[in-house]
Amino acid sequence: MKVKIDTKEKFTVLTPEEPVIYDNMADELAAMCQQYLQGSIKNLILKLNKVHDIDGNIAQKIIELQQSFYDNSASFIVSEMNGKIMDVFEKGDLLEMLNYTPTESEAWDIVQMEEIERELLDSNDFEFNTEDDK
Repeated sequence: MKVKIDTKEKFTVLTPEEPVIYDNMADELAAMCQQYLQGSIKNLILKLNKVHDIDGNIAQKIIELQQSFYDNSASFIVSEMNGKIMDVFEKGDLLEMLNYTPTESEAWDIVQMEEIERELLDSNDFEFNTEDDK
């Protein structure tokens, strides 16, 4: 599968350059995405602006990939899907589970917000004052 890779400071943008992603490409796409979980930049944006259609198995695989990233404290956002691709997710009752944005810029914003959220939640600097402490 031919893809364009654009690495930024906090995330990587993976853009498949195939007009259709078929079921037999699901494992290859998953392997490409999963390799980023092993690197120093774990957050991934899957940009689908050049893809015109996908098979249903790909939609399920993308949901599984997204969950795998979040299970490993990394972001996975899909951006720039056309209506036909959104319909595939909708038919499989998967659209509500998908973290997607209309533009790549909005995906960047989500990655940055999730990074901040993870830093805050992982921090042990929280102190709560209660009435008993006074």
